[in-house]
Amino acid sequence: MNRLVARGLRPPYRPPYRPPYRPPYRPPLRASPHSARALSRAAPRLPAARVRSGFLDFFRDQQGHRLVPSAPVLPRGDPSLLFVNAGMNQFKPLLLGAVDPRSEMASYRRVANSQKCVRAGGKHNDLEDVGRDHTHHTFFEMLGSWSFGDYFKEGACSMAWSLLTEHYGIPADRLYVSYFAGDAGAGLPADEETRLIWLDVGVPPGRVLPFGLKDNFWEMGDTGPCGPCTEIHYDHVGGRDAAPLVNAGSPDVVEIWNLVFMQYNREADRRLRLLPQFSVDTGMGLERLVGVLQGQRSNYDTDLFTPLLDAIQQRSGAGPYAGRTGAADQGRVDMAYRVVADHARTLAVCIADGVHPGMSGPELVLRRILRRAVRFCVEVLQAPQGSLASLVPTVCHSLGDVYPELHREKDRVMDLINENEDQFLAALRRGSQLIQRTLDRKDYKHGGFPAAVVWSLHRDLGFPLDLVDLMLEERGVQVDLQELERLKAENQQLMSDLRSGAPPQLTLDVHTLAALQQSVPHTDDTLKYRYRLERDRYVFPACTATVLALYDGGALVPEVGGGQRCGVILDRTSFYSQQGGQAYDQGYFTRDGPQHVPCPVEAVVTVGGYVLHQVRAADRLRTGDQVELHLDQVHRWSCMVKHTATHLLNFSLREVLGPGVQQRGAHVSAERLRFDFTAKGSLSIPQLEQVEGRVRDIIAANHVVHSQELSLETARGIGGLRTVDEVYPDPVRVVSVGVPISELLDGQTETKTSVELCCGTHLLRTGAIQDLVIVSEKQIVKGISRVVAVTGREATKAREAAQVLTQQVNALSARLTSSALDLDFAQRLSKDVGIVSDAVDTTPIPQGRRRDLQLRLRSLQRSSNTRVRKLEAREAAVRAQALLEKSGVKEVLVDAVEAESLSVVMKTVNQLSAATPQSHVMLLALQRHSGKILCACQVPKDSASLSATDWAAAVCAHLGGGSATGSALVARGTGSSGDITEALRTRRDVSQSEMRCCPVSMLMLLKELKISPAHNSTGEPVIGRLSDQ
Repeated sequence: MNRLVARGLRPPYRPPYRPPYRPPYRPPLRASPHSARALSRAAPRLPAARVRSGFLDFFRDQQGHRLVPSAPVLPRGDPSLLFVNAGMNQFKPLLLGAVDPRSEMASYRRVANSQKCVRAGGKHNDLEDVGRDHTHHTFFEMLGSWSFGDYFKEGACSMAWSLLTEHYGIPADRLYVSYFAGDAGAGLPADEETRLIWLDVGVPPGRVLPFGLKDNFWEMGDTGPCGPCTEIHYDHVGGRDAAPLVNAGSPDVVEIWNLVFMQYNREADRRLRLLPQFSVDTGMGLERLVGVLQGQRSNYDTDLFTPLLDAIQQRSGAGPYAGRTGAADQGRVDMAYRVVADHARTLAVCIADGVHPGMSGPELVLRRILRRAVRFCVEVLQAPQGSLASLVPTVCHSLGDVYPELHREKDRVMDLINENEDQFLAALRRGSQLIQRTLDRKDYKHGGFPAAVVWSLHRDLGFPLDLVDLMLEERGVQVDLQELERLKAENQQLMSDLRSGAPPQLTLDVHTLAALQQSVPHTDDTLKYRYRLERDRYVFPACTATVLALYDGGALVPEVGGGQRCGVILDRTSFYSQQGGQAYDQGYFTRDGPQHVPCPVEAVVTVGGYVLHQVRAADRLRTGDQVELHLDQVHRWSCMVKHTATHLLNFSLREVLGPGVQQRGAHVSAERLRFDFTAKGSLSIPQLEQVEGRVRDIIAANHVVHSQELSLETARGIGGLRTVDEVYPDPVRVVSVGVPISELLDGQTETKTSVELCCGTHLLRTGAIQDLVIVSEKQIVKGISRVVAVTGREATKAREAAQVLTQQVNALSARLTSSALDLDFAQRLSKDVGIVSDAVDTTPIPQGRRRDLQLRLRSLQRSSNTRVRKLEAREAAVRAQALLEKSGVKEVLVDAVEAESLSVVMKTVNQLSAATPQSHVMLLALQRHSGKILCACQVPKDSASLSATDWAAAVCAHLGGGSATGSALVARGTGSSGDITEALRTRRDVSQSEMRCCPVSMLMLLKELKISPAHNSTGEPVIGRLSDQ
């Protein structure tokens, strides 16, 4: 710090610096002659595994850091992220001050690790760039070190420089550092402290470079901890001045390490406040560091990827990987190598961490990654089916020692990849045929490719839009983007209607039904029940049907044209129509084989024995046409899960609350279930927990779900049968959990179980539900309660979110008992309690936990608000006393005070008025973070000449057009900052105190504000009356 002292600079506050622990000297990992030759291709390459272990050993053994394992790539309780994308994600509670003080994390001071990260989907999305260059990845490892209230800038910089130049032997003349240059507009000074630290370390001044907010100020998000950062850059060329190339996009000069100094908190109103505890968050991508140490410009030329590239070549028979990009990469072969190598790592890591390819959130992103990898592997590299999964052992060999879950889950990862590859290859063949058939019909090179075909590929066959775009690009055509956006918006509206339970747009009227009944047989929909379990997978039947009738919304028609919405009646169907509270199936039709454009099924309803499929015809469709029905199996399975879970919930509610519970309604969708039932009041927390516990017990038992069609009279004789007040068909379907229906009919069992009349589709065993969480329970009308519940992965997410919120509430409780409670701290605490309360109210978490947290938060809010009021009153008393000592008792007292809260200004006015009851008091304050002027005033009780509201309104109106509210005695308001300097500027020959202490000066002040005389309720000029007194 000698340079700081020599320049007469006072360093900003930071926690006391503790010198790093330094054990006896150890030789570096390899010889370091500090020359360009040390990192040349001829030098022995440091394996990636030793680069990683060298980083961790350095911070543990030489700097006294605690090593913590990598968090899973699926964030726990953080809905703002699809995947963990930085090393700091798992430490957010520490950085936000929300860590449970009883947790192990609360003891962290110095920490280091290697974190698995995925950047695909969401704000940080590198998916579409992977393969196009040598640096982008969806999965990467982040080497990180942290200090939580321990060392700060000097310690972080010296450790980083020591590791790079001494431990790894990177020549110092290849390195450049950047620091924050400040930003006048944001009110942020330059990080001069960091610049001087780097000079003390020995970095030449010409290599210590200033940059602005974009490059050297890091923020976690719109709110939260943030601060200046310093980056270390490496010049691959060397022997030159590369300073102009830093942060200039040059592939020769790359950032290798970012050191973030978290000293501010970004508030919701965008202002910055110093954090009570400073922290350091550093991150260095392993892939890029290995490239530097192995003398490679391309990450794919390092030993993190070369074994995978070799394995890909062996399985595909393609030519050796040559590292080409752009036009030089004929046939995109090298791009395919990079895509498959990168995506194989991502798939293995994600699946091992419990993320499976699916239909929403991170699961959908992983599905896109898998399908992109399959397509490049099979179509471009011509590798045989199964090649992608065969790369998993190579990934495990490379990463399994540091992430042992890869070894444990290897077989499951391979099975899932193969299973999903089989499904996608079938869709890929259909999609390729469809694109080619469409191109054969017309030359689209001079016009947009039909958006309806692209959207159908995406929605119905599961093609990522970027993959479709790539397939079209290879054929030299582009999609009609404007029409594609219109179809997206239309689909979003359709999905919104589906979630809200809006009825389908097409329904059969009485005349159409009469016409159908004369010649068209009822639809055979028994296939919807004919699914089976094979090796723990549900297999749904194929279905080919004949179009018997077409309905255009007004009448039966013999045919419909492409793009027309219509109702289709078939001789048979495998689709479930909306009934019994269960949502209808989703999927599509194809006509005359898979090369035809799919017709999406938008709704399915049953009317008078006919199943009406609402579709948008992709091409001409006639009665008599043969169509293949393609069921969205994931959607159907999700509905089956929720429907069976609803039966278990119904049974458990009656077991806990008693036999008087009666169902009053239900709705089952792929996302969640809703169940209405009779109850005298809301369930207690213990009752909610008991209901959930009983459901989970049945799930864990993995009972068989039995179903059978019986006559209505026979079914009604079953003991314990649950029914609802509706008309049932005869015969009727009976669904029983765990007990065969034959035993129920014979009366051979006394086992209590769930048995209901139900036409819905159900699981064959209860274990597939996995878990159930009630996320909402309330009385919708007197005597009827509504429960909303989620299952499976969503239930797990709800429990994780509850755990995170509980930690935040615990942290708030600890802050409330802190002795360091000044007004600013108390106001921030009160605000944070409100923010967490909103999160608890709106986040899907177990309802019992929600109520418990709400009770705690209400108590915390009362306590924090009381503390704020007391501290505000204390601060107001101090300010009032200071103003009285300065100005004395005056008839008119107008002054400016320092306060960030209108409440403090108002309390100060109240205190002054109580001390000088005959004074007219007005105080103004500049709220720094918002730029607003706060105004509060009070007049004597017997003041007939001036209304407080009129007075405040007149002043605030000229403070940038502000406003005021209040009464005749007290008022408050706000204005902009544009005029306060002018308002409080006095003429040079009148002292500030004289102006504020006499009515004449008050008139002068208001004239400077350019305020015309205000009038009271009797129409008299207020200012004139005051100035004449």
